[in-house]
Amino acid sequence: MSRVQTKGVEKQISLPWREAFRISMRSIVIRFGRAIITVSGVVLGIAFLMSVLTSALASSASGMEMDAAVRARQAWLVAMSIIVCGVGIMNSMFMSVTERFREIGTMKCLGALDSFVVRLFLIESGLMGVVGSLAGILLGFVSMALATSVRRGFGWVAHIRGDQLLEYLAFSMAVGVIVSIAAAIPPAVRAARMPPAAALRIEI
Repeated sequence: MSRVQTKGVEKQISLPWREAFRISMRSIVIRFGRAIITVSGVVLGIAFLMSVLTSALASSASGMEMDAAVRARQAWLVAMSIIVCGVGIMNSMFMSVTERFREIGTMKCLGALDSFVVRLFLIESGLMGVVGSLAGILLGFVSMALATSVRRGFGWVAHIRGDQLLEYLAFSMAVGVIVSIAAAIPPAVRAARMPPAAALRIEI
């Protein structure tokens, strides 16, 4: 095989990130109902995390310190909610792999590399993680800010530290995206290791 032909084959099977992003977006649109369920889990988990962080921010702005026992209990509840969120995402992605056996088999028969298949699922889960995290941050912050304002008045808002707020926002976003991507790794690996011929023979 000549060098030109070799480069052509490599270009065919080593698809760019842009193509992987397009396929992932198309998959989300096609399976919009399942995507909404997955995103909802992220929204609830991150909303709870952001509400706890907002409560701590409000206490700091009001010059009050939260009890250590309360902080420990809140940290435990947040950790459990994030774990449940991750398990929900993983289950949803496993179901997505099951529904797409033939699609994955076809792509692999056409020359898609295992790394490309993994990339598809990670991009898909990452996109849902970003959307869910943004919605969760907004929901958690607004709901806790309103609840705090009802109890203490709106004066605490003027004393919010901007750098601390940005830190909490970035932390919540990072947690949502990282958990979403990490939870999708086992399903993505399973999809990548699927024998193409076996996948094409499966009836769903």
